[in-house]
Amino acid sequence: MPAQIISGTEVAKQIREELRQEIAELKQKHNLTPGLATILVGEDPASQVYVGAKEKTSLALGIYSERHDLPADTSEEELLALIDKLNKDPKIHGILIQLPLPKHINETRVLYAVDPKKDVDGFHPVNVGKLMIGEPDYLPCTPHGIQQLLIRSGVKIEGAEVVIVGRSNIVGKPIANILLQKKEGANATVTVCHTRTRDISLHTKRADILIVAAGKPKAITADMVKEGVVVIDVGVNRIGKTAEGKAILVGDVDFDAVKEKAKAITPVPGGVGPMTITMLMLNTVKAAKLAAGLV
Repeated sequence: MPAQIISGTEVAKQIREELRQEIAELKQKHNLTPGLATILVGEDPASQVYVGAKEKTSLALGIYSERHDLPADTSEEELLALIDKLNKDPKIHGILIQLPLPKHINETRVLYAVDPKKDVDGFHPVNVGKLMIGEPDYLPCTPHGIQQLLIRSGVKIEGAEVVIVGRSNIVGKPIANILLQKKEGANATVTVCHTRTRDISLHTKRADILIVAAGKPKAITADMVKEGVVVIDVGVNRIGKTAEGKAILVGDVDFDAVKEKAKAITPVPGGVGPMTITMLMLNTVKAAKLAAGLV
């Protein structure tokens, strides 16, 4: 039986429609418009595309959007002053700093300067700590998107053997913490593999749910998974261009081979990617409700 394709595009569309209705209600009943500020330092083309997509999505949903594009030679002091101003601005409920920052700016100092209540990316240590103890204000966007993909695709997480390949602070560690929690949509047994794991396939073959964020194209092959596994592929790797000059994108999983054994699998592109911006919007709406005392 062919694998179910878990479409992040479709799930993101559902969640955005729910958010659109919620935002309209907040405006009508509480005169409250969620506000998101994005800060981009420099002219990295990929970052510009990403920030543009966030701005477009905000406007489509009815979120107030502010975009701050700063030159690459902006000083750390100037950036911190802007963050301080946005921290105090009641119109702004979420602040997103697009990474990477130029090398002369201390990334940690900048991220820590954001008010944790406005840290809609979930990167501030206060929010990381709250996630660890199971009392988060915000879940990090990509991991939360993964959890929603599983839940909304009808995948049973409770009691499942979940294996995560990759231990980054952005994906691997937080998704492990989310799925470990004693909560609905979690309660899994979680194993995290990484570059120092002696035999990754020993673990991946046990997985009921396999989440791969290894940063290496087609790192997971068909002989590394069992029949009926659910695969979430977080990787996006450019491996060349088509004759028309379009980038060829592949995930960290050998999709064509693994889908023959999997019960369900996310494609690349169109899997986890569309969920990240959607969950950022969800966090911005929650931030506005927290600021207004509605949750």
